[in-house]
Amino acid sequence: MNPTPIALNAQVIVNCRAGGSCEGGNPGGVYEYASKEGIPDSSCEQYVATDGTCNSKTRCKDCTWPPCPVGQTCQDKCWAVKHMNYKVSHYYSVRGADKMKAELYKNGPISCGIEATDKFEAYTGGIYSEKKLFPMINHEIAVVGWGTDAKSGQGYWIGRNSWGTYWGENGFFKMAMGKGGLGIESDCSAGLPSERSPVDPNEFTNFIQ
Repeated sequence: MNPTPIALNAQVIVNCRAGGSCEGGNPGGVYEYASKEGIPDSSCEQYVATDGTCNSKTRCKDCTWPPCPVGQTCQDKCWAVKHMNYKVSHYYSVRGADKMKAELYKNGPISCGIEATDKFEAYTGGIYSEKKLFPMINHEIAVVGWGTDAKSGQGYWIGRNSWGTYWGENGFFKMAMGKGGLGIESDCSAGLPSERSPVDPNEFTNFIQ
């Protein structure tokens, strides 16, 4: 039986500048952080899409009710809790359709860069295709699978975006394989999960303070 998929905590990645911040970043840095320090699951901190601070004693926390008002931090009403930490053994680059398919088939979803254009931001469904002579990577997405349109025979990638379920096909999209894919086949990364372990915030102090 395959293990239950784990959603890792995006806000911790932003707070600890593990590959970047809300102003941009590099997925290689995320894998490096996952290899050295590990990443907690998504329940540890709510994603707020702002640059926070990285502290081992508040990386995973619980807070008293009611929810914190907008514009306040309310950290005096929060406390650190034990949590699971997930690591990768090694990470690597993946390029080209054949290698992407092999990686997806063997190990699961991969992260890939694309040029997120204005037209792509307006995507609502179907197989998206936009040809750019030299795509400029400015956005990272997850490629989770691939398929072929039964009528046209067009191959496509199945991608998961980070813009909410209101966008595209409930947050997902189909991107044409080949030259119309906004660079999706040119800059991908993957990593192999290696371990998960419980962390006591009073003992685990490797994080940036």
